[in-house]
Amino acid sequence: MKKRTSVLDLARTAAEASRSLAKASTDAKNGALLAYARKLVKEGGPVLKANRKDLAAASRRRLPEAMKDRLRLTPERLEGVAEGLRQIAALPDPVGEISGMTVRPNGLRVGRMRVPLGVIGIIYESRPNVTCDAAGLCLKSGNAVILRGGSEAVHSNTALVELAAESLREAGLPGQAVQMVQTSDRRAVMNLLKLDRHIDLVIPRGGKGLIRTVVENSTIPVIMHYEGICHTYVDEDADLESAVRICFNAKVQRPGVCNAMEALLVHQLVAPAFLERMLPEFARAGVEIRGCAKTRRIAPWVHRASRSDWGKEFLDLVLAVRVVGSLEEAMDHIARYGSGHTEAIITENYGRGWRFVAEVDSSSVIVNASTRFSDGFQYGLGAEMGISTQKLHARGPMGLEELTCSKWVVFGQGQIRE
Repeated sequence: MKKRTSVLDLARTAAEASRSLAKASTDAKNGALLAYARKLVKEGGPVLKANRKDLAAASRRRLPEAMKDRLRLTPERLEGVAEGLRQIAALPDPVGEISGMTVRPNGLRVGRMRVPLGVIGIIYESRPNVTCDAAGLCLKSGNAVILRGGSEAVHSNTALVELAAESLREAGLPGQAVQMVQTSDRRAVMNLLKLDRHIDLVIPRGGKGLIRTVVENSTIPVIMHYEGICHTYVDEDADLESAVRICFNAKVQRPGVCNAMEALLVHQLVAPAFLERMLPEFARAGVEIRGCAKTRRIAPWVHRASRSDWGKEFLDLVLAVRVVGSLEEAMDHIARYGSGHTEAIITENYGRGWRFVAEVDSSSVIVNASTRFSDGFQYGLGAEMGISTQKLHARGPMGLEELTCSKWVVFGQGQIRE
């Protein structure tokens, strides 16, 4: 029987691979990305077969439908992931870029060079597409990656990592640059979180419990978001027909993801006309509405919202609805209950739209579009490593630039410091 590799050994080999990857040419990295995309589409049968095993196990375990949706792979979803890899290959390579070069009075030329972070650990649940996104982004940005997916996706992730390693080797790059923690033992994660000598950054993606565990136990820097409590505010000057389409998409298209709308705020001047059109649309789609007292006066059939429904990430076909008296009240609600992920305003009033953009403190602020666009692929990043609601180093969808840092470079001509 093949001996299972320890997380320490994984980290050591990843650190060694990262040194090779950091100096790899853009052409070699793009070649591996395009090979990976091609394999996902043309050789994706074993991946889909492995995914069916995971889905069957999820059904036996009676996992929630939202989790099974995040777990599910289809030929169409594999094509979407492959397109993300192609987009990453088409993006400029940030590694080696020098910016801010200035000449000091003594003749020294001083600037900054963008460099990889090194080794990145990704700890995530359910979504096997994260495996591909993480591998692709880390590859292009010159980082090695250690992946630890949830046990519910073990077969899918194993198949995807094998294809990634094959693609790296075909491009003349170290296959160990993409590795996976094979065991489901929680102690392996605890051990990984202490390997700050070999791993430079940890990114958790999943439920609040997982993220809190990582933050509380890691000696490695962590980038994360706890929750995606996304709001949409329908302003008094909104185009109501457009607002109905946008809000429906934001809640219903994929309710189990972090950029789905969880709370709808409506200005009181348009609330009767808008909610009389909007709420039946939600009801027909199976959305459970939990409304404030003003909402229930307009639609008595909706459920009464409790205090805990404000600021709650449902990740399901459940929506909290509140009628507000002004833009200020809407922004105050968001400041109190939001998680800093994504907020949207629907308005034809230019001034209020810009006020919302300027004053709402979230990683993405959207005017007249669905919160579902808060996504690295949709923002032109090819894919994303995750969405950060922090304010240091990275904020919002994390792409190539967020997976690098800078070092100072200095060019002299024999100068010495007096």
